[in-house]
Amino acid sequence: MQNMESSQRFWLTRPFRERATQLFLGVLFAALLLVTVLHLAVPQGHPLHVTAYTVNLFGKYLSYALLAVSVDLVWGYLGILSLGHGAFFAIGGYAMGMYLMRQIGDRGTYGDPVLPDFMVFLNWDSLPWYWHGFDMAWFAFAMVLLAPGFLALVFGFLAFRSRVTGVYLSIITQALTFALMLAFFRNEMGFGGNNGLTDFRELLGFDLRSDATRLGLFLATGVALALGYLLCRAIVTSKLGRVSVATRDAEARTRFLGYRVERFQLFVFVVSAMLAGLAGALYVPQVGIINPSEFSPIFSIEIVLWVALGGRATLYGAVIGALLVNYAKTVFTGVMPDAWLFALGALFVLVTVFLPKGVAGLLAHFRRKPRKRETQPSHSQEATS
Repeated sequence: MQNMESSQRFWLTRPFRERATQLFLGVLFAALLLVTVLHLAVPQGHPLHVTAYTVNLFGKYLSYALLAVSVDLVWGYLGILSLGHGAFFAIGGYAMGMYLMRQIGDRGTYGDPVLPDFMVFLNWDSLPWYWHGFDMAWFAFAMVLLAPGFLALVFGFLAFRSRVTGVYLSIITQALTFALMLAFFRNEMGFGGNNGLTDFRELLGFDLRSDATRLGLFLATGVALALGYLLCRAIVTSKLGRVSVATRDAEARTRFLGYRVERFQLFVFVVSAMLAGLAGALYVPQVGIINPSEFSPIFSIEIVLWVALGGRATLYGAVIGALLVNYAKTVFTGVMPDAWLFALGALFVLVTVFLPKGVAGLLAHFRRKPRKRETQPSHSQEATS
């Protein structure tokens, strides 16, 4: 019993002993501290001052980074190329948006204390049953995780039990998110139709338009990214992670060894979906809107590009890829908005050809070079002796 408890504690604390994890957390929290200090301590107008808009933009990037980590968990370590993770992201965002809409109350345009403005405009008589409970924060925050997790559980159970793999599974995930996008575009679904949910006012009593709330959301997103990264590292460095990698590399052989592969796949897939939902929930109050475009298959494909650029099966590479691509998107859409998609496609081709392991692989290559140089003199000395 003691050995089992010690092994469980070791499983939970193993990521903290990794140098890469320590470096990632150190850089992340240093960045959070630096942005906070430059925003609060440096006066406005100073070249080093970080504006509230920039803080809000960085928070959006961090929510995307958490989403990329969730995709890398299933693609990099499980071998499942999911082209539908945008659906889990959007569902978590809609759960948060429904809570924020209920918080508006009678301060809306039509002054209805229960029905959101778009329902009053569309002549809804009463609140749909699936909107009940979203006026309570604990229920809404629970649904942020449970709603995408339940969808992933049902979808994954049917897919993995039927042993759908490879490109067929990728196509099915893309079909899932496309079907949800079409459904959420319909006004009778009760989610705002084409316009989605917007005009949010407050979160847990804090004004979403204040600079202090934006900074708090930025810091909360950074902490969520750190916790999500640690959870994924704990999974991939455990026995579960080793079986997942074995499934990725040789699924038939892993089954032959007696492992119920579909159970491992289902668990990791559900955890990944819940992380994506959390990322969507953190994204919505910072952007101020959630609409069916987040279900777009193009967005899910773009997430895969982030992971491929940063480096698959590294987790921290997914963070790097998400930050680089979205920062470049912000810059280039202002300079050449019509050519951005072509630039993104060219970037993916270049990375595939010249950096097959992504930016993380390039960093690992430079990190191994000094070690080789250190070992070369010792080998030469042994040869002369």
